[in-house]
Amino acid sequence: MKKSIFLFALATLFFASCGNNASTSDSSATESTDTEMTEEAPAAAEDEAIVTIKGDDAMKYDITEIKVKEGQTVSLTLVHTGKAPVAAMGHNWVLLKQGVDMEKFATAAINAKDNDYIPKDMEGDVIAHTKTIGGGETTDIEFTAPAKGTYDFLCSFPGHHATMKGKFIVE
Repeated sequence: MKKSIFLFALATLFFASCGNNASTSDSSATESTDTEMTEEAPAAAEDEAIVTIKGDDAMKYDITEIKVKEGQTVSLTLVHTGKAPVAAMGHNWVLLKQGVDMEKFATAAINAKDNDYIPKDMEGDVIAHTKTIGGGETTDIEFTAPAKGTYDFLCSFPGHHATMKGKFIVE
């Protein structure tokens, strides 16, 4: 799996350096607007979506919208591009089920340090989550995209959800 991700990244880098600006549905497309950044998850195969999201010491994700297809296997990599240690500036990525109150979840997460800031009594409200990482670290997860719809994602480290959140759109 990691070998195929590496080969995909290498091929993407090669084409980008050659000035190939063509974009297809199978390539990574990151769009930037004044307030929102989107990542269309590239598909290694039609049934797999590969997503990389970065968090930094300024408490921001580099993308705020992720689009995948229903039933796809989502391979998500979280990269902490900052330098601060996990105790001071930890980041995780949490995908909530539809209808979960993000504020209530984030408030409860404050007391869940020993469980990667996932409240034990609210684990059923989570579709998928990464472990909590510090500056310079990376973590990977794999899960099946849920039913079509729009879902919230956030960093549940205390205080981070206000600026580290976004929409996970399943088409």
